[in-house]
Amino acid sequence: MPQRAGVSHTWARTRRERLVKTVMTALFLGIGLLMVLPFLWMASASFKNAADIFVYPVQWIPQSWDLYNYKKVWLEPVCFAVYYWNSIKITFLQVLGTLVTSSLAGFAFAKLNFRFKEPLFLLYLATMIIPQQVLFVPRFIMFDYMGLVNTHIGIILPGMFTVLGTFLMRQFFSTLPGELLEAAKVDGAGYWRMYWQISLPLTKPAVVTLLILAFTWHWNEYENPLILLRDRELFTIPIGLSSYMDENGTNYPLIMAASCSALAPLILIVAICQRWFVEGIASTGLKG
Repeated sequence: MPQRAGVSHTWARTRRERLVKTVMTALFLGIGLLMVLPFLWMASASFKNAADIFVYPVQWIPQSWDLYNYKKVWLEPVCFAVYYWNSIKITFLQVLGTLVTSSLAGFAFAKLNFRFKEPLFLLYLATMIIPQQVLFVPRFIMFDYMGLVNTHIGIILPGMFTVLGTFLMRQFFSTLPGELLEAAKVDGAGYWRMYWQISLPLTKPAVVTLLILAFTWHWNEYENPLILLRDRELFTIPIGLSSYMDENGTNYPLIMAASCSALAPLILIVAICQRWFVEGIASTGLKG
C-alpha cells in the first residue's frame, strides 16, 4: 500500500506539472501572437492601396498583391535606397566602433590592475543616469563649432561609445579564469595578445549580444539624425520615413512598405546570431 500510494502521488504530480506546462505554453503563445499581429498587419498593408488599408474588418490577406508601394519607395528620385545606404553605412561604423571600444574597455576594467580602477568604472557607470536629451543642445553647439553638423561623422562618433556595452563586456571578461592570463603572461604574451588572441575569442556570445543590441539601437536611431542632419540626401531610414507625411496627410501604404524593408536587416541578423545571443544573455546574467 505505501508503494502504491507513492506511485499514485508521483503520477499526480507529473500530471499536474504537465498541465501547468501546457497552460503556460498556451499563455505565452497567445502573448507572442498578440505581439506579432502589428507586424503582420504592417506586412499586409504594404501591399494595399490607401482605400483598402483601413477597411474593417481587417483583410489580413490582400485581395490582390500589388508591388506598387515597394516600387514607388525604392525608385523615387530621392529614393528609399539612399536612406537605406546611409543607415547601413552609419550603423556599420557605429557598431564596429562600439565593439572595439567596449571590448577594450571591458577587458581593461576586468583584467588589468591600475590605480582608481573601481572608482573610474563606477563613475563611468554613473553617466547612465544622465538622460540623452540633456546632451542634445551642448552636443549640437560643440559639433556646430567643429563643423560636424549636417554630416554623418557627427552621428557616428557619439555612437561608437556605450556605457552598457562596456559593462556587458566587463562582466563577461570577469568570468574568464585569471590563471589563463597568468599562463599567457608566463609564456611572454603582452596585454594586446592576451586581449586579442586569448580573451576575445572566448567572449563570442557577449560580442554577438552587443552586436545585436548596438545594431538595433543605431538602426532605429531617430533623435540625433533629426537634430544634426539637414540635407535630404543624408537622411537615415527613421528620418526618411517622415518624408511620406505632408500637409495633405500621411501615405500609410508607402510607410508600411518602407518599414517592412527596414525590418529585413534586423530580422536577418537576429536569425543568424540567435544562438550566441541567448547564450550571451544567459552567461552575463547568471555569472555577472
